[in-house]
Amino acid sequence: MADATVRGQFVWHDLLTPNPAGAHEFYGKVLGWKKQAWEQDASYQMFAAPSGPIGGTVEARAETPHWLPYIATTDLDAAVATGTRLGGRVLRPAESLPNGGRYATLADPQGASFGLYASKDSTGSDRAPQVGEFSWHELATTVAPSVVFPFYAELFGWDEISQHDMGPMGMYLVFGRNGQQLGGVFDKSSQGGPGSAYWLGYVSVKDLEGTVERAKGARGSLLTGPMDVPGGDRIAQLMDPHGAFFALHMAAAASQTSTARAPAAPAKTRKPAKAAATKKKPARKQSAAKKPPPKKPQLKKRPAKKAAAKNKKPAARKAAKSKSPAKKATPRKPAKKAKAKAKTRKRGR
Repeated sequence: MADATVRGQFVWHDLLTPNPAGAHEFYGKVLGWKKQAWEQDASYQMFAAPSGPIGGTVEARAETPHWLPYIATTDLDAAVATGTRLGGRVLRPAESLPNGGRYATLADPQGASFGLYASKDSTGSDRAPQVGEFSWHELATTVAPSVVFPFYAELFGWDEISQHDMGPMGMYLVFGRNGQQLGGVFDKSSQGGPGSAYWLGYVSVKDLEGTVERAKGARGSLLTGPMDVPGGDRIAQLMDPHGAFFALHMAAAASQTSTARAPAAPAKTRKPAKAAATKKKPARKQSAAKKPPPKKPQLKKRPAKKAAAKNKKPAARKAAKSKSPAKKATPRKPAKKAKAKAKTRKRGR
């Protein structure tokens, strides 16, 4: 039975960065996101896509910059209890927001950090992500996908949609809810990826090459791509000027049928994501989590999935291009000796 609630949807993204102002400038140039202050706390600056706010910045000077995705749940306290029972750790205890929502930050058993969010409005939405929104979420973990996925399946009700053998890259597990794909899981250690596990978000764009060039022009770094992936989509993975890892996804034509994507190759220069830091304070260890976290606005439900007709997902490895078999050399015709022999016979007569 389909889940009509918001449970399991990616609804918000915080960027932990040492330079919030510089981050807004960079992503504004690259993705066209506008800076927008939260009406309930003007110090919290949000990223606004054409469709509306999708995330915000949190100042964090003493830890690796990274994007922190928030996943919706209908009962925050129950979700925190389930996460810890399954081997996760609480990085930031549950906190209430002025808008009536509540949130917390956890790490899964392999160390990947993510946020939980619950609000009074628990109705879900199955609309496809729009340009400028996060369209795919990928977990680069340190164990086989089949080992870590049960943690998320019980916590958020996600379904395993498919698994694909990527050869030396191992298995790639595609997950979703209500039959719609949300993201994938792969073992980055099979490719020699260092560090703990982390989540990577892909942002939907119309012009992949143009976006990559804007990123490089704004002092961003291209790590992987641009490249084609199965189904006709194109992707690229980058790092912003302050060290946060993010990815781009350009969907193929809507009429083109998609195949499952391949796992993204993690950037070896990026360290795994860490726990969220207190706003405007140097990040501390878990024992310092008593300080109040940055307030967040009422989150809009933005399911990170594509419509059935657009299930084209980003991947990390370029699809192998078929090569035409080499043409065989045309054999030379044997020299004709008939006339020469005829002339010889005449002379001999």
